[in-house]
Amino acid sequence: MQDVEPLKLVSWIASSKKDYRDFPDSVQDAMGYALFRAQQGAKHNDAKPLKGFGGAGVLEIVTDHDGDTFRAVYTVKFANAIYVLHAFQKKSKSGIKTPAADLELIRKRLKVAEADYKQWLAQGGTG
Repeated sequence: MQDVEPLKLVSWIASSKKDYRDFPDSVQDAMGYALFRAQQGAKHNDAKPLKGFGGAGVLEIVTDHDGDTFRAVYTVKFANAIYVLHAFQKKSKSGIKTPAADLELIRKRLKVAEADYKQWLAQGGTG
């Protein structure tokens, strides 16, 4: 029998969980499965590295629904945790590029996630 790795902890930064819960159910289902795959240590086919964050440590899931585009951004930089940094509906009509304000928010929330993870480890979390 094959050993099964424990699922990674999922933490939501700031309003990301509330924002995600506002998405249509089918979008939540698709993104939820991609996050579950990340918890298992795998990468869903719809998860792509977010440009500007130096590699594959910050990923985004993009899902379309009724002509709208929804995005969830998360990090897998930590051994035993996944942090959902931002969930938003892309409103910009200027192509697929992530708006600068959203990128800045993601950068700030990534710093919060890094501090939270360090605190979690200091309190006896394993990672």
